[in-house]
Amino acid sequence: MQPVIRVGEQSTGGMFEPNADWTMEARQNILTALKAKQVQLGNEIIPYDEGVAGDGGIAVQYEKLFGSLASSVVEYQFFAGNRLPTKKRKNTFDWGLGPGIKSIPKLEGADYALFIWTMDQYGSTGRKLLQAAGFLASAFGVPVGVTSGVHKGYAGLVDLKTGDLVWLNADLAMGGDVRAPDGAEKRVQQLLEGFPGRRAEGQSVSAPK
Repeated sequence: MQPVIRVGEQSTGGMFEPNADWTMEARQNILTALKAKQVQLGNEIIPYDEGVAGDGGIAVQYEKLFGSLASSVVEYQFFAGNRLPTKKRKNTFDWGLGPGIKSIPKLEGADYALFIWTMDQYGSTGRKLLQAAGFLASAFGVPVGVTSGVHKGYAGLVDLKTGDLVWLNADLAMGGDVRAPDGAEKRVQQLLEGFPGRRAEGQSVSAPK
């Protein structure tokens, strides 16, 4: 699926301010890195073209829904203290986008849908100064927790027959400046770490669980 990529600046007050130029650069870089990565995965990966498909509206909804789903998994499944009652059963991982996703015409014949969602907020000068002031205050025993920058991403594989989320990789402190090609390559490498796939020549990949 088309990756959901949000890039912008973190204001002094911590608000996200989107930057269209940075987002366009990041999208181009990440798509290029994904194309190169598919050779290593040993799978046949077909980019979803919303414009050609004619069902872009519903596809975009699912792409955005994945971001909310992944965030919920991180919050309510990965951390035991916040785990929902229905997710407390041992070895239970029961999350998904619902079976309706298989009704998207362009996905007919595909086995799985790969979703990617990333957000990068680069700290503004004001935010960095505020963070520096926080460090200075803490040196004098005044607790001030100010961070500069947000870099998080999710990659997930959805079974198109059931809508179930069968694999998820999430990181709330990702590396790689997605505005640069080498940074985007690093980001994609992190997002697809442990991705289930066939063994490609000269590569060792993990098997589906």
